[in-house]
Amino acid sequence: MNTGRVILLGAGPGDLDLLTRKAVSALLRADVLLLDELVDPAIAELAPKARVLRVGKRGGCRSTPQDFIQRLMRRHALQGRTVVRVKGGEALLFGRAGEEIAFLEAAGIEVELVNGISAGLAAAASLGMSLTHREHCHGVSFVTAHAHDGGRPDWRALAAARTTLVIYMGMQRIGEVAAALGEHLPAATPAAVVQWASTPRERRLVATLGTLAAEAREAGFGSPAVILVGDAVGLARAQPAAASLPRPRHVRN
Repeated sequence: MNTGRVILLGAGPGDLDLLTRKAVSALLRADVLLLDELVDPAIAELAPKARVLRVGKRGGCRSTPQDFIQRLMRRHALQGRTVVRVKGGEALLFGRAGEEIAFLEAAGIEVELVNGISAGLAAAASLGMSLTHREHCHGVSFVTAHAHDGGRPDWRALAAARTTLVIYMGMQRIGEVAAALGEHLPAATPAAVVQWASTPRERRLVATLGTLAAEAREAGFGSPAVILVGDAVGLARAQPAAASLPRPRHVRN
């Protein structure tokens, strides 16, 4: 039997209308579909011949071990199947894709990459702001507050870079993140949180670095959410903390 392949696919932040045509084509070819925790289960409707396996991974919750997921992909691919590993957001951004690529290629398995829209980009779109507004920043920095080794980012260096900060996996330590950045940035620095970006459950909060953590906790914001900090965030659309943005659900034929 010929060796199959694995497709690492970014499913975007939740709205299935944001899937690319390339992603839909990959789903149609799938024999096995491995779905992350935050992926809309309805995506399986776009993979009609696939066996669907839930391999949830979510911070602070019981998760499918990474080693098990990798061995599962290898086993099905070596049996000649097309395996589509569906990740929320962008597959190559904080999704452990590097580990999976190395593991699979070491086994002689072809890996295809299909990009998706990251939650950080969807959050910025929901806020109606540019992450790289040239009058307010020098660029954008994507950073995780949940380091693999238990450490924390170099907040001083990130603050000094004058970029818009897009912080993933930071809600469980939002107070710590805000306090650490507050040592290097003014308390009045614009900041925001967008939870469940692009989905019907979306909520957004626009505040300042000094008030962000308290306002987010008071309004009940939690994961999955993206934190944005920087002068460019000052151009975000103001919205009451508890507001939800109604969005059309994915229309299926």
